[in-house]
Amino acid sequence: MSRPPRVSILMPVRNEARYLPAALKSLFRQTETDWELVVVDDGSTDATPAILTAEALRDPRICVLRREGGGLVAALNEGLAACRAPLIARMDGDDICHPRRLEVQANLLDTEQEIGLTACAFRHFPRTALKQGMLAYEAWQNGLHDHETIMRDLFVESPFVHPSVMMRRDLLTNLGGYRDCGWPEDYDLWLRMAAAGTRFSRLAQALFFWRDHPDRATRTMGEYAANAFRACKLDHLISGFLAGRRTLIMAGAGQEGRAWQRLLMTKGIEVSCWLDVDPRKIGRQLHGAPVIHPHQLRLSGEMMLVAIGVRGAREEFRQLVQPMGLREGLDFICVA
Repeated sequence: MSRPPRVSILMPVRNEARYLPAALKSLFRQTETDWELVVVDDGSTDATPAILTAEALRDPRICVLRREGGGLVAALNEGLAACRAPLIARMDGDDICHPRRLEVQANLLDTEQEIGLTACAFRHFPRTALKQGMLAYEAWQNGLHDHETIMRDLFVESPFVHPSVMMRRDLLTNLGGYRDCGWPEDYDLWLRMAAAGTRFSRLAQALFFWRDHPDRATRTMGEYAANAFRACKLDHLISGFLAGRRTLIMAGAGQEGRAWQRLLMTKGIEVSCWLDVDPRKIGRQLHGAPVIHPHQLRLSGEMMLVAIGVRGAREEFRQLVQPMGLREGLDFICVA
């Protein structure tokens, strides 16, 4: 067997004939040429198999695995088992890589051995139809520029676009690969990596271009719905920040906070009081617990979840409680 390449690109696909040629073309243009592409075709019924067969005949760096379906997680794990390189770059069949993506990410991981995963800045495309929410998510994620800011906002949303990351293969395999738990497999992996002490980084350069279209998995799969994200977060919080807790304080008495309260109840955790700044809510009872202004809070050692869904309100809350001595990550965690 030939020596392992520097980078293995792990790409699961299903019915990607429309966008796959452009994605592959962006890989053929990489300045780092010492790579293999392990592409797992998960039961495509369009021209995807023909495209992959033709490209594999032209380029021996392409390894095509075929399945009769079975889902994304199974496809990722089968592909991971076939990857030979010490570095794994994720990629999807509908996205585009900057020509220097593999080179720059691999150089960082080779130079900074303490880093287990590196992402890069990304841009949605095409941009003409993008809604404000997607643009805000792009700006938020690209603003998580180092390990500390990534960890601070780890439970807000997924801090990485999955097909933009490069990570160490040993780290991924030692964690058991991907899990199928009914929630986002990538976000679950980031949370497990963080719990294992992995250090993250993000390159400032926009080296990845994330195609937005109606059939994208994040729009069509139930595993990426808001309630699935909350379930994933809570599962990891219960094994860490909320371990052994039966009550907590909820900051945010709006729609997001109430969704969290309902989910917490299924795990036997009650909200002892709510924090809110809306004068119409303060002084009321919500699900048997009082709604108070943050300035009325008396520190009691209870943990707090911050579930404020209004854009910009998370930073306002952080500034509001800073003089109170509340420590993020120790006394409270932002979950929205």
